[in-house]
Amino acid sequence: MEPQEHKLAAAIARVREETAEHLAKEDFVGAMHVLSNLREPVDAFFDDVTVNAENADLRLNRLRLLAELRRVMMGVADFGKIAGEAGAA
Repeated sequence: MEPQEHKLAAAIARVREETAEHLAKEDFVGAMHVLSNLREPVDAFFDDVTVNAENADLRLNRLRLLAELRRVMMGVADFGKIAGEAGAA
């Protein structure tokens, strides 16, 4: 595993716990703020790691890491329902 994978995994674990604490108090703004802490490790991961690695076990592990990232984010909000420029008509 690359260092960026370890950093992202640790950040996801930390954010999962912190968002749960905010959501338990219905502090949705706080939960969104905590999600923003993922920006740097996610950027580093995509800058330096090839998700579609030739090694099948490595590729599967990386895809699982991204699936966990998605689960944590979806636990706060369904970002697919947020309209952006593409959603504006």
